[in-house]
Amino acid sequence: MKLGINLGYWGAGMDADNLAVAQEAERLGYSVCWAAEAYGSDAATVLSWVAAKTERIDVGSAIFQIPARQPAMTAMTAATLDTLSGGRFRLGIGVSGPQVSEGWYGIKFDKPLSRTREYVEIVRKAMARERLTYEGEHWTLPLPGGPGKPIKLTVQPVREHIPLYIAAIGPKNLEQTGEIADGALLIFPSAEHLEETTVTYLRAGREKAGKTLDGFDVCPTLPLALGDDKDLSRLADTFRPYTALYVGGMGSLKQNFYNRLARRMGYEQEAAEIQEKYLAGDKEGAAAAVPQDLIDRTTLLGSVDRIADRMKAYAAAGVTTLSLAPAGFALEERLASLRAGAEALERAGLA
Repeated sequence: MKLGINLGYWGAGMDADNLAVAQEAERLGYSVCWAAEAYGSDAATVLSWVAAKTERIDVGSAIFQIPARQPAMTAMTAATLDTLSGGRFRLGIGVSGPQVSEGWYGIKFDKPLSRTREYVEIVRKAMARERLTYEGEHWTLPLPGGPGKPIKLTVQPVREHIPLYIAAIGPKNLEQTGEIADGALLIFPSAEHLEETTVTYLRAGREKAGKTLDGFDVCPTLPLALGDDKDLSRLADTFRPYTALYVGGMGSLKQNFYNRLARRMGYEQEAAEIQEKYLAGDKEGAAAAVPQDLIDRTTLLGSVDRIADRMKAYAAAGVTTLSLAPAGFALEERLASLRAGAEALERAGLA
């Protein structure tokens, strides 16, 4: 199992620190550095800066939002980043959620599966430098009856195949991801529930494509808080607002993929309470309603030895790249967590 670092969203007052984190991750042998976007900084600009300041670590989008870009634009960006980084770019995409898609981009959040499938097909065709023609439900290229003509990408990527990841949570999306992508970007993964909530659907998708999970990158992001094993409750409290935000506040009452995941993991009543309180404006109450067990199962808490044991569990469950999101605003705290992650991987015998 390999390690990654997820810088999350840029612009939280830690910009210079994030670069130091990426460089330390490279020094420690981490395989990939991911950057996210929502409705703040874009990931492409961040990744170009990180790529310019590093030499070996891969840089990846986790994620480029599908409603933010036409597929051909994503292909152009991926090819450019792969060229500028010397063949170190990984393309992660996802549909985002209804609030961001419709509220920020003005794109109707409908038919996410067919939209993603068409998007991937167009992106891959463009990155392969084929003349771009496509007839689908969501895109038709060139537009009929107009002056447009089939053209091809002028940039030559370093690699013939740029790895493509999809952010997936629901069963149908996971199955399609296994079928059409090279990897899956996961959030709130529990090693104890990974087979039933995630891997079984990815495997089914791979089988549809006539493939196995060999070579497919199962890549969850896990928040990490380093500390004493006797102080797990306080460490878990670090991530209460984070867990409450996703389980309670992401999406809408009817469309919250993270809430559904928590329910599939067995937290039916707790997920309902968290969402009810969060949407009512009681964010503190929602955070208090998050069970410590849910946080512990979906993060890495405690000593290096305890984290190493959890890493073994994730590797056994099928994780191939474990991306860490170290807690804390202080640079030294985040760097210490990075080093602890690398040490834990060594102690687990997984490096």
